[in-house]
Amino acid sequence: MSQKTMWKIQYINLCINVFAQKHRLTSQVAFRYLQQYKGLEFLDLCYEAEHLQPLNDTQDSLRTVCRQNGGSI
Repeated sequence: MSQKTMWKIQYINLCINVFAQKHRLTSQVAFRYLQQYKGLEFLDLCYEAEHLQPLNDTQDSLRTVCRQNGGSI
């Protein structure tokens, strides 16, 4: 596995855990929510830009993407 892939996995994992803490969810529930409402797809597709942004901005973007796809958080 390339170093870039490892960094991407670590970043997405961090985003999941921060999202979980922010919304008082378990990491597993946060993962399922983000998966269902395309937050993980967003992080994967937009990694190059998002990992350069402040984490709070990424969290705001995650909430927006999920809401646009039917999420309620």
